[in-house]
Amino acid sequence: MEIADPKALGLCPQRLRRVVDWADRWAESGRLPGVGVLVARRGQVALQHTTGLADLARGTPMAADTLVRIYSMTKPLTSLALMMLYEEGRFQLDEPITRFLPCFRDMRVMAGGARGRIETVPAMRDITFRDLLTHTSGLTYGFMQATLVDAAYRDQGVDFQTAEASLGEVVERAARLPLIAQPGTAWNYSIATDVVGHLVAVISGQEFGDFLRQRVLAPLGMHETDFHVPPEKLPRFAANYIPSPEGGLTLIDDPVAGRFSKPPAICSGGGGLVSTMGDYWRFCQLMLNKGVLDGTRLLGRKTVELMTSNHLKGDMAAMGQARWSESTAEGVGFGLGFSVTLDPARAQILGSAGEYAWGGAASTAFWIDPAEEMAVILFTQLTPSSTYPIRRELRVLTYQAVVD
Repeated sequence: MEIADPKALGLCPQRLRRVVDWADRWAESGRLPGVGVLVARRGQVALQHTTGLADLARGTPMAADTLVRIYSMTKPLTSLALMMLYEEGRFQLDEPITRFLPCFRDMRVMAGGARGRIETVPAMRDITFRDLLTHTSGLTYGFMQATLVDAAYRDQGVDFQTAEASLGEVVERAARLPLIAQPGTAWNYSIATDVVGHLVAVISGQEFGDFLRQRVLAPLGMHETDFHVPPEKLPRFAANYIPSPEGGLTLIDDPVAGRFSKPPAICSGGGGLVSTMGDYWRFCQLMLNKGVLDGTRLLGRKTVELMTSNHLKGDMAAMGQARWSESTAEGVGFGLGFSVTLDPARAQILGSAGEYAWGGAASTAFWIDPAEEMAVILFTQLTPSSTYPIRRELRVLTYQAVVD
């Protein structure tokens, strides 16, 4: 990948060096295995730095072409796929999803409960496409472990990462369980984007994984991005870790013997992809270019602007403090597939109003700042993402390098 002169992009080389030093310190500390950072501005990459090890046991260095589990950084790509169908006139955002998924008719909503029994009331309305894309559908995640509905998800196998079933079957399992909030009333991180992936399949008449590969990944030249890692690429696939009680790292997913080494039963639109920094940078540049990359247009400019606008009634904190990250929900809204910064002062972090972003469970992250024509990608493999405040630290380090 060609690296541009930071000065020509309005970035101070000496200040940008702080990003390198920061990444090196984290890797050398042993608290992160390997770290990769890409900083781009005005369509050019100003910094790409990798440090540490992608695989501790095998001694594999973290490299520019290292493949990592991007988990929930899959969600923006899945949302983009659905919005491509929106541009074809297949549905409207305020339309109930029951037109395509009748299993979500007559939903019930949790109203209380104890001792494993859930009390419910009828849903006041059906879930809409906008509800799914903004995580205001009332769906949840089993791993949240905060409500009786979360427990029911675990008991009933509502897990798009590990279930040995079809995408449609797991969606139908979820539809048989209560919602945790009335549709449109609260922000709750959830399986909603996996339901979006199933909607892409139902509306297009094509398997979701095939649609994403053929209509999104291939046109963007994201040839390293997929739902599993083929044998010839496994030497470049990073291991995934959790913090160990002794202060080091404990392996939880081996790159060669783990579940990503073979095609999955379900292509999870909520968290199933692996990718490289170079590939994900192509997606970021498509968004910065308002839907076009290298002459290939996937979305219209107005659609990108709609996706990256706040669709909540205020910020996420106003719709229920989010349970999803190490960061505050104050001053941050949500668009159609991305968080959206509304007020950096309220969010207490450097940035710009209109910046949109998301991250993955293994501590990966990206953000795109249209005002500064800037994108940043962070790759590592440590679960959970809330272990260390590395995303917030990197935000400070990248923005403090802007000097024009």
